[in-house]
Amino acid sequence: MSFKTDIEIAREANKKPIQDIGAKLGISPQDLVPYGHDKAKVSAEFIKRQADKPNGKLILVTAINPTPAGEGKTTTTVGLGDGLNAIGKKAAICIREASLGPCFGMKGGAAGGGYAQVVPMEEMNLHFTGDFHAITSAHSLLSAMIDNHIHWGNSLEIDCRRIVWKRVVDMNDRALRDITCSLGGVPNGFPRQDGFDITVASEVMAILCLALDVKDLQERLGNIIIGYTRTRKPVTCRELKADGAMTVLLKDAMQPNLVQTLENNPAFVHGGPFANIAHGCNSVVATKTALKLADYVVTEAGFGADLGAEKFMNIKCRKAGIAPSAIVIVATIRAMKMNGGVAKQDLAAENVQAVKDGCSNLGRHIENIKQFGVPAVVAINHFHGDSEAEIAACKDYVESLGSEAIVCKHWADGSKGTEVLARRIVEISDADTAQFQTLYPDEMPLIEKIETIAKRIYRADEVIADKKIRTQLKQWEEAGFGHFPVCMAKTQYSFTTDPNRRGAPNGHSLPIREVRLSAGAGFIVVVCGEIMTMPGLPKVPSAENIMLNDEGLIEGLF
Repeated sequence: MSFKTDIEIAREANKKPIQDIGAKLGISPQDLVPYGHDKAKVSAEFIKRQADKPNGKLILVTAINPTPAGEGKTTTTVGLGDGLNAIGKKAAICIREASLGPCFGMKGGAAGGGYAQVVPMEEMNLHFTGDFHAITSAHSLLSAMIDNHIHWGNSLEIDCRRIVWKRVVDMNDRALRDITCSLGGVPNGFPRQDGFDITVASEVMAILCLALDVKDLQERLGNIIIGYTRTRKPVTCRELKADGAMTVLLKDAMQPNLVQTLENNPAFVHGGPFANIAHGCNSVVATKTALKLADYVVTEAGFGADLGAEKFMNIKCRKAGIAPSAIVIVATIRAMKMNGGVAKQDLAAENVQAVKDGCSNLGRHIENIKQFGVPAVVAINHFHGDSEAEIAACKDYVESLGSEAIVCKHWADGSKGTEVLARRIVEISDADTAQFQTLYPDEMPLIEKIETIAKRIYRADEVIADKKIRTQLKQWEEAGFGHFPVCMAKTQYSFTTDPNRRGAPNGHSLPIREVRLSAGAGFIVVVCGEIMTMPGLPKVPSAENIMLNDEGLIEGLF
C-alpha cells in the first residue's frame, strides 16, 4: 500500500485566506497583521480587548517517552482540534514553532502529519514569520553589549570569569559549545571563554513564551542576570541598558501567529522552547488568547509527560494562572513494542507480548499525570499494521489502571479519525471534575523541589548534587529566588538520565551537572546527566537530503 508523504498532502491543501480563519474566532481583518495570504499575527491591541472574556476549556496533549518508532503528539493535537470542530465545537489549537536545528538535523518538522497537519507546513518549518530570528537577534544584542561594555571601561565591574550569558544560534552546531572569543589584540576586546546554546534554549525564548504582554516582556528582559562582579554581585540586562532595544526587536515576535489546519480550523503557532532543555510549551499569550476566543483549546507540551507535561503544570500553569480540564496521553502500538524490546526493523510483525511488556512506560505516565488532579485518557495513534490483538492488549492494560484508551486514525482520516476522542474529551471537560494542583508549593526549598520531581515523576531513589551545587541553590534562595519553580534539563528518551534505558525503571539516581538561574524567565534550570543545551548533528543529517527539485519545490524537509 502506498501513502502520500506529509509534504505532498500539505501541498494539496485547500487553504482559505487567513482573514477567513480569523473570522471563525471573531478576529476582524484589521486586527490581523498578514504575512502573505495564509498566515498572520494577531495584534496586541486586539488581545488586550479580550481580557474580560471568560476562558474556554484547556486540553493538554502529552505523550510517552519518545522512541524511534514515533508517537505523533503534534499530529494528535491537530487531529483532536479538527475533531472537536467536526462535532460542532468552537475549538482552536496552540502549538510551538519549529527550530531550524532539528529540521536540518534528524527530528524533521513540527506541523503534524498525514491529514492532521497545520499549514503552510514548509514556511512553518523554515523562517515562518521571523520570530526565532528576532529572538536570536535580541539575545545576540545583549551578548554584544556585554563585551562592548567591558571594552569601554567596564563601569559595572563585570568579572569576565563570571559572565554566565552565552551566545545562541538556531542550528545544531557542537563546535560552538565551548569557544574562546575576542582574540586578535586590543581592538577586539578582552579574550575570554564563551559558548553557544541553541536559540530554543535561550532565556529570551523562555521569557517571550512566559511574558503576558510587551510591558511584562521588558520587565523580564531587564531581570536577566548576565554575570557577576568580583564581589559576586549580580549584573542585570537592565543595568547594561539593553532591555529597551531588545524589547523593540521582539515587539512583533510577541504577537501570536495564526495559521490553519488542513481542515481550515484556526491554529496559533507561537514560541518554541524545547522540553528537554527548557519548559517546552507554546507562549502564554497565544494560549490565553485562544482561551478567550474558543470554547476548547488543544495545546501540547514537548516530549514525554515526564518533561513537557510536568513543566506545563509546574511552570506554565503556575505562571499564567491557567489549568487544563483534561489531558490526552499519546502512545503508539509500535512504541509499546519497542519499549518491550523489539528492534525498529522488526516492528511490522505482530507481537502482543512485546506490547504488554512495553506498556509499563505508558503506565508510569498515567500514574504521574494523576498526581496533578486532572482526568486523563490515552490516545492510541493508529499506524497501518497495528493488529487488533495488539490494540486490545494496550487498551486492557490502560483499563487495568482505571483509565481508558481510544484508538485514533487522524493521520489517515483527519477529523473523522478523532471524533470518538473529541466527544469523550468534551464530556470530561464539561464535567469540571479536574482539581488541578502543582507538584510542589512555591515556598519549598529549591533542592526539595528537584527531589520532588526526581522521586515522584522519574521515580529516582536519590538526587546526586555536590556541595557546590547545593551551596549555589542556597545562595539563590537567600537572594530572593527561592520561590522559583525548577526546569529540569534531561534526556527525553528515558525517565532516567540514560537515554537507552526504556520502560519504567525504579531505583536509579539523578545526577545534577549544573544549575542555572533564569531570573528573567523566573525559573531555575537544572542540567542533569549528559544533556546538551547545544545539540549536535547526527552522522547523516537531514540537511543532506533537503533541496529544491526541478520545479522549485522543497524536497526532504519532512
